[in-house]
Amino acid sequence: MTTPSGPGQGGSDPGLTAIMRERRHLISLAYRLLGSLGEAEDAVQETYARWYALSPRQREAIESPGAWLTRVAGRVCLDVLGSARARREQYVGQWLPEPLPDHPQWIDRPGDAGVDPADRVTLDESINMAFLVVLESMTPAERVAFILHDVFRYSFAEVAEIVGRTPAACRQLASSARRRARASRAPTTPPARQAEIVRAFKRAWEAKDVAGLIDLLAPDATATGDGGGLVRAEPRPVEGAEQIARFFVDRAAPPPRMAIVERTVNGQPGLVARVDGTTVTVYAFRVAGDRITHIWAVLNPDKLRPWTAG
Repeated sequence: MTTPSGPGQGGSDPGLTAIMRERRHLISLAYRLLGSLGEAEDAVQETYARWYALSPRQREAIESPGAWLTRVAGRVCLDVLGSARARREQYVGQWLPEPLPDHPQWIDRPGDAGVDPADRVTLDESINMAFLVVLESMTPAERVAFILHDVFRYSFAEVAEIVGRTPAACRQLASSARRRARASRAPTTPPARQAEIVRAFKRAWEAKDVAGLIDLLAPDATATGDGGGLVRAEPRPVEGAEQIARFFVDRAAPPPRMAIVERTVNGQPGLVARVDGTTVTVYAFRVAGDRITHIWAVLNPDKLRPWTAG
């Protein structure tokens, strides 16, 4: 197996620079597999713990340390996904993926300068909130096979080493996952137009303009909040343009000390609510045509720590 950022071939333990380059790639991969930066960081830490648990002679015998790290990280993530399904059944309210600020440490893949433009698009799309939400409907094996093959372009023979199934079985897993992803895909709206619509939503929301909000929302739009039982959030999605508009005006109106700012959320235009400089909610949007079809509001403070410094 090869990795996009594999360190030089050879027997010696790779230098610190190469190791850190692999870590960036592994975090990028693990986040897409798990939908949680915290879990991704834990998975990568476990991967490196296993690497350094090897004896120097064992590490020297590994032809490609990058490939070894990727294979182990994939297996760790597969195990985490299996246990996460049970944990999320006990989660208070709706579970949403952890939102990411626009930071290359988590979004980009090492070696981007040499990445084919088609691959670049796939990598960018694979971190948006809508895509991550669809991934949650897949089985752990489907998710791992799909992300490794369709997003990171590993062969099915390489995927089979991680998933523990035959290449043919992994091909079927990826195919099933691909059908789910395609069925949920919305018509593409240019980023500039998405930003205009999100900005218009912000203005209508701050003005408590119910009619203006309704005009921006698709009739069958949904809004989902994730408080994790730590802060108040609606236990079920709010459905319908008028219901969402009135919810934002009547129950989610920004208090005097709250500032709503435009930010990039998982690679797309979004909004962030701050109180005294602290991020309290991150809003991700899905726009189809000229209407908002989905709003995802993450209020769980445990999922907002990447936003604290920024």
